[in-house]
Amino acid sequence: MKINNDNIILDTDPRIRTKSERVKLPLSKEDEELLDAMITYVRNSQDDELAEKENLRAAVGIAAIQLGIPKQLIAVSVPTEEGSDEFALANPKIVSESVQNAYLAQGEGCLSVLEEHQGLVYRHARITVTGYDLLRKENIRIRANGYTAICLQHEIDHLSGTLFYDRINKDDPWKEDPEAVVIG
Repeated sequence: MKINNDNIILDTDPRIRTKSERVKLPLSKEDEELLDAMITYVRNSQDDELAEKENLRAAVGIAAIQLGIPKQLIAVSVPTEEGSDEFALANPKIVSESVQNAYLAQGEGCLSVLEEHQGLVYRHARITVTGYDLLRKENIRIRANGYTAICLQHEIDHLSGTLFYDRINKDDPWKEDPEAVVIG
């Protein structure tokens, strides 16, 4: 299975708001192939040459619902100084979160959202996520902060039909939280 921009549904498609269903473990061959295609999309989208050749938009994550498939599957590849934080997760769940907020200085974007949405998107500065990771072939517990934590929360939000701009304060989009960690 190969994924490109033609497979990604936009926020104008009501399916993007669908709640995703848990998948059975061990993963079916179909779910493994889908998750593998998702992590491949994200990795390849970060290579300018491959992205142009294969019709990909730059991404650090993708959820199955963005392909119109309501399954609890997400893939994340966040470049780091050491290489990258990569996860191909089935049934990811945030099991703990910090009280302190964080947000990306330049704002968030999404493969399913073409229109720009101005405002601060507050998320938890630190989270712990559990789920089955296809890359490691085992259930894992991830303690994340910074950009990786933001990306994981963004993708996990998709599983409940939530988009990043739903988290922008409608009355005061630039409302400051002096305690928040600014990333980037």
